[in-house]
Amino acid sequence: MRKAVVVPAILTENPGTLDIMIQQAELFCDYVQFDIMDGLFVPTRSITYEDLARAPTRLAWEAHLMTLRPESLLEGFRRAGARKVTFHYEAAGSPRDVINAARRQGLQTGIAINPQTDVEAIRPYVPEVDSVLFMTVNPGAYGSEFIPEVLDKVARFRQQYPDIEIGTDGGAKEESIARIARSGTNIIYVGSAIFRDPDPPRAYEHLNSLAHEAAGMRAG
Repeated sequence: MRKAVVVPAILTENPGTLDIMIQQAELFCDYVQFDIMDGLFVPTRSITYEDLARAPTRLAWEAHLMTLRPESLLEGFRRAGARKVTFHYEAAGSPRDVINAARRQGLQTGIAINPQTDVEAIRPYVPEVDSVLFMTVNPGAYGSEFIPEVLDKVARFRQQYPDIEIGTDGGAKEESIARIARSGTNIIYVGSAIFRDPDPPRAYEHLNSLAHEAAGMRAG
């Protein structure tokens, strides 16, 4: 049975809020994604690797780089403690150069694509990365509108690549998470539905349970 698990996604531009969200996440999980935005590739900004380096945590984590020139940030994120970086195909002048640079830093590597990007664009790089991330929203902010048509792309991609790790990111809520899990994704990154809930630990456990159950139904 292929599992589908929820990974909390932390997005903020405020270092003080970052500390609070990390403390919340430490109550209910051991792995998170930090969303990094530069105000150029997407219209908003968020925390930097300097902020993460100053925010000690027991959590293991990865960075989702919604930034131009992602290769310029890799060393900083490695030093801050990242295990993995995911960069956007659309933001990289040469995706292969970014992949190779991340490998030299000892980082696991994922490649992300926006909802409008054809999967064919990333096919040459699939054998070289650890995961592929499908954005199910237009990136840039918590609470963006979910784009369900992306799940058809995920399902087709899963048929073609049965063994690769697939993630989806954006818009996952109680009413959509089962459909996301059944599409063939392994990891569902969830931000606002956890951290804007009055009880983040309960929200996380509930969403994770729904995802796991739905993935099991798909496998059955």
